[in-house]
Amino acid sequence: MTTSSSQTPALWFDLSTEQTVLLGSLRDFLKKEVAPGAIARDKSGTFPLGIVKQFADMGLLGMQVPERFGGAELDTVTTALILEEIAAVDGSLCLTVASHNSLCTGHILHAGSSQQHETWLPDLASGKNLGAWGLTEPGSGSDAAALRTFAEDKGDNFIINGSKMFITQGTVASTYVLIVRTDSPGDGKHYSDGISAFVVEGSSPGLIRGKPEEKLGLKSSDTTPLSFENLEVPAENLLGKRGAAFKDVMEVLSGGRIGIAAMGIGLGRAALELAAKYALERQQFGKSLSSNQAVSFKLAEMALELEAARLLVFKAAALKDAGRDYSLAASMAKLKGSVAGVQACDYAIQILGGYGYIQDYEVERMWRDARLTRIGEGTDEIQHMIIAREFLKQFQ
Repeated sequence: MTTSSSQTPALWFDLSTEQTVLLGSLRDFLKKEVAPGAIARDKSGTFPLGIVKQFADMGLLGMQVPERFGGAELDTVTTALILEEIAAVDGSLCLTVASHNSLCTGHILHAGSSQQHETWLPDLASGKNLGAWGLTEPGSGSDAAALRTFAEDKGDNFIINGSKMFITQGTVASTYVLIVRTDSPGDGKHYSDGISAFVVEGSSPGLIRGKPEEKLGLKSSDTTPLSFENLEVPAENLLGKRGAAFKDVMEVLSGGRIGIAAMGIGLGRAALELAAKYALERQQFGKSLSSNQAVSFKLAEMALELEAARLLVFKAAALKDAGRDYSLAASMAKLKGSVAGVQACDYAIQILGGYGYIQDYEVERMWRDARLTRIGEGTDEIQHMIIAREFLKQFQ
């Protein structure tokens, strides 16, 4: 039973002509080219390079890159709509597109110089190069500033030694942004000081790709550990100010949270639609399953929570597009979107009963894919910390 999401959810604002055309063509492509192979890709775990290249031709690998660098220069609201559509059909592909755009490309766009934009953005926007972003290490996950990978200053270049893990596009990327330590924090400094970011060519000697991870879900998204053995990087590849990259990292993560929230919503939406159709068609005790209040109330709760999450996504996206502080809104959207998405998938499995546990009905894949959204770009617990901290500021 191969499914695809049936329609874009009703919005309180009218889509522009450009948005309507873009989303319409994307939906057609997803239905014809992506949905039919989603189950097979999940089973094989094969990275769908061909589809990713087609996404590149559609401008989806440079969504927020300026047109002068070959990008589509889309606003964040439109980007979120696109990611939701992709996620509703294939979570793995959504993660690929989201991470390429918001993390690697997004970091270069945010912190890079004009020359670095000229050097790196065109190939990332065109899809000639796929991007990866290296922050997490075996000993530093939620405590991102505790990273230990070190870049030693040699004058014209830096020598990097250390390791990263859970790197999306780890084996298939050609361009990496690596977050490393270049300096000790010093007396009276926070340990987030002394962290820098570098752009690294994938072909660089000393960049060693590990074996792809075997995961619960998102199986056709490439996730790999990396290690660095005397990896030489030109000093000109330093992104932003030396030792001050942690602030940029937090900004990049905030942008990424909008995309992860949209991903969770898209997966939850697909599960809701499938469950609703099943409940209307399935006969139990002489009437449709949807007439059972226990089932209909689950569907109502799914729809309510997903819509509330979508509104938070649009708020965060609109604040970002307006150049305003959106970190609190992004954390709220990410927490709500991921939790609502996982809950919707879980309820869908319950409504389908035994069928929900079978791969051909796909809601079990949606649940497995959605579960990552409560971890990536900051766990639920981290989002609660950010929300509490930012909320309490108004009373201090």
